[in-house]
Amino acid sequence: MQRLVASQSVLFVPAPWHRWYDPGVPFTFAYPDWTLPDLLRRSVTRFPQHTALIFYGARLSFRELDVLTTRFAFALRALGVRPGDRVALMLPNVPQAVIGYYGALKAGAIVVQINPMYVSREIEAQLADSGSETILVLDRLYPRVAAVKDRTPLKRILVTSIRDFLPLGKRLWYDVKARLDGHRVHIETQHQVFDFLTLVKAAPDEGPVPLPVPRPDDLALLQYTGGTTGVAKGVMLSHRNVVANALQGRYWVPDFREGYEVFLGVVPFFHVYGLSTCQHIAMMTGSAVILLPRFQTVEVLRTIHRYRVTILSGIPAMFMAINEFPGLDRYDLRSLRVCLSGAGPLHADVRNRFERATGVKIAEGYGLTEAGPVTHCNPIYGDRPDESIGLPFPDTEVRIVDEETGERDLPVGETGELLVRGPQVMSGYWNNRTDTDAVLRNGWLYTGDLVRQDERGFFHLMDRKKDMIKSRGENVYPREVEEILLKHPAIRDAVVVGVPDPQLGEAIKAYIVLREGCRLSKGELLQHCRPWLARFKVPTAVEFRQELPRSAVGKALRRLLREEETRKARAESEVCTVG
Repeated sequence: MQRLVASQSVLFVPAPWHRWYDPGVPFTFAYPDWTLPDLLRRSVTRFPQHTALIFYGARLSFRELDVLTTRFAFALRALGVRPGDRVALMLPNVPQAVIGYYGALKAGAIVVQINPMYVSREIEAQLADSGSETILVLDRLYPRVAAVKDRTPLKRILVTSIRDFLPLGKRLWYDVKARLDGHRVHIETQHQVFDFLTLVKAAPDEGPVPLPVPRPDDLALLQYTGGTTGVAKGVMLSHRNVVANALQGRYWVPDFREGYEVFLGVVPFFHVYGLSTCQHIAMMTGSAVILLPRFQTVEVLRTIHRYRVTILSGIPAMFMAINEFPGLDRYDLRSLRVCLSGAGPLHADVRNRFERATGVKIAEGYGLTEAGPVTHCNPIYGDRPDESIGLPFPDTEVRIVDEETGERDLPVGETGELLVRGPQVMSGYWNNRTDTDAVLRNGWLYTGDLVRQDERGFFHLMDRKKDMIKSRGENVYPREVEEILLKHPAIRDAVVVGVPDPQLGEAIKAYIVLREGCRLSKGELLQHCRPWLARFKVPTAVEFRQELPRSAVGKALRRLLREEETRKARAESEVCTVG
């Protein structure tokens, strides 16, 4: 007999996959009218003295974090930031990234996250599209922002340093090392350029005019992604969208211990994956976050060992690096209770080796920026099939439809495009009605990804309808790379595809046709790319050809190139096996 669950005055009919949820995970629940600052306030009320952030030994409690974010909000207001303004953050995982994030939201602003690896061209495009007038940036990255300031809406640049929140001893060592390495940065405060720490210290804990109170349906984030054309689009996520996804993630762990979990914040928070699975859940539940600005295997192992980390969000390359680390058995990783993997396919051998070494299961998930981002995840503790992206989150509806019309529902076992609907799904793309209407139809988000559902209800990602490449956990869009390649005067034609790579997830391979009489080496080509593209977008493999496969209308047939690479890899594997 089918069980009906009442939720928010609506009868909820359980789906086939609900029977595979871990015991204690709800199929549905009521979502409170919270905003993102409310998540922090919730922990300040319940766990004021608990540690919120740990950064190379320095600690901030939830009460201290609340004060700093409030002061930053008042500082922004004093500089002229008003509700609805866009405030950009260009920071790695440092305390200022969290302070800046909640401070901007408390000021009523919309946060725009900019990847610190972006070059000036990419920064300029994102600032211009979002209309950001304020940016908080790391001092080492300031020159890239300054180079484009006059071509963007920027009115004010707030600069901070890694050293600002280091303990005293490490701060002194940081200064010495930076000077010896030639990385010391000194930026004079001037018109439109401000020192972050000075602003925060001078700002009040409360002002004569209270801070604005955002509403759940107000925009919280413009989280940029690329589209099928490679043109960046600002995904509009409301407070309600993001809070809903954080709650779904929290309830996915049935034995979550509020106030006592320890998160490792090594997945970048400028990615919505890191925001959702680490920062938001930790801030909501009174859990500590240990911040690491970059992934270094030995540092991650030492941190887990020293601080008894219980929850780790990672990408496949991270788990592979841990597996391959010599002397792994010297580190005690038994404190880990929950490990999540996203941003790319997790190969079964990588998962199995990690699980044998640590005794904790990796729950692989799936999502996209347009869905805040998580829509699916494997059970934290329960069984799951190999190569599965898991089960839909609570209150997440899914359909699999035919590729041709996008309207005909397909039966279990058949591959089609994944559609999702739920409280975490975006309201649309910023200033882009055409693309919004293309992916949001009748309340459903058309993901562009091809999946199939097995008999148990688990979902499997089969291919990407879009040509996006997932390399090192980063999104890379072929057209953007191709456009940069074609700027070189010696190149007549170029096509870029993602090819399987055991370390990167996918490697970026460029197929090049040179103009008649021209010569170009791989090194010269890569040197051409580096000023125009972030490091993770620069091709790692290059193949020169006489012609490239294209359709009758000139469309690049990337599928044929990928199939060639698959055949090559299979043939090499067979040779190795025979040998």
